[in-house]
Amino acid sequence: MIVLAFDTAQGALSAAVHDGEGELATIFEERTRGHAEALMPMLETVLAEAALGFADLDALAVTVGPGTFTGLRVGLAAARGLALARDLPLVGVTTLEAVAAPVSLVAGEAVVAAFDARRDEIYLQVFGDGLSPLSPPLLTGLDAAMTQLPAAPLVLVGTGSALLAA
Repeated sequence: MIVLAFDTAQGALSAAVHDGEGELATIFEERTRGHAEALMPMLETVLAEAALGFADLDALAVTVGPGTFTGLRVGLAAARGLALARDLPLVGVTTLEAVAAPVSLVAGEAVVAAFDARRDEIYLQVFGDGLSPLSPPLLTGLDAAMTQLPAAPLVLVGTGSALLAA
């Protein structure tokens, strides 16, 4: 199954093509503005690097937040438009799941995916082995965030990691 996945939710723009066994091509660029203008050319580029076109796709995946309002709107609108135009299934993935997914844990560890929500708040979710959720996705104050964490060795990922570590 050939899947095109992309993310516009945070301060970056990224896209990847996966064939069920591994990544065929990926692109990542830090970007705080201009997601709308850069997204479609980036998708065409990542597909070209994988020697594929939109007609070769079996499914689409897009991040659904948390993230910036404009970034999310751009990504979701593009994903919905492509899914309708190509009659493809579309899967939404939270940005918290996406940043936690590549982490390999050892027994007893948990991964905490966190994003800085500004104003002394943080988005976070705790996952166990196999990306099993140990908490729901939360928006919480930094002071209260510590009460949401399990008493286990933690692997911190995401832009909120430094805030939690402090």
